[in-house]
Amino acid sequence: MHEYIRELHYIVAIINIPSILEGGILCYEMAANIAHTSVALEEVQGRRAKKRIPGGLPLHRYVNLYLNARNPMLFRLMKNVSEDLCVLRVDKDVIEQLGVVVADRNASSDYVTFYTLSESEGKLDVDKIYARYWKHDDQIEEWEHKSIICAEVLVPHIVTAKHIVGAYVASEHSKEILLRAGFDREILVNPEMFFNMQIQRGER
Repeated sequence: MHEYIRELHYIVAIINIPSILEGGILCYEMAANIAHTSVALEEVQGRRAKKRIPGGLPLHRYVNLYLNARNPMLFRLMKNVSEDLCVLRVDKDVIEQLGVVVADRNASSDYVTFYTLSESEGKLDVDKIYARYWKHDDQIEEWEHKSIICAEVLVPHIVTAKHIVGAYVASEHSKEILLRAGFDREILVNPEMFFNMQIQRGER
């Protein structure tokens, strides 16, 4: 089942890595109670705050993991934030946990469908989710693809640190920062995942 899922992804500011290694990846609601640097887009979180999974929890009580972090969210962050980022690689086995929900596109979309793991079999547009680009000549098709490539696996409350198997970074500079943050798992320098872009660094 879901053989195409090799790993799941979580985009995060490297400054948060020590707390994640200690306490895991927390859902938005739980993370709000601890000191951390958020790279969440306010307008997106405003939409997510109003959404509840049918038969499940409010969306902000799930950890949102991407099937493919090389998506419009990461592209926008690389253009607009000054924090060093990494993409955490999460063991795909978390998808088997109780209460996990699969979203066939960005979970805040008006057109999203939520599935249990078994229900999602054959329902996701795998080619679009794992596409390298989402640009199309047709604007409607492009908008739809931008949403589909952001398909999510939603894990209730927390993803424990033991499920984090590694990380991607954009550069050797970011790798050094991640190492200094205490990250003790495999780090892959992958500029392509980060659109061959560097973070726009402001004054610290």
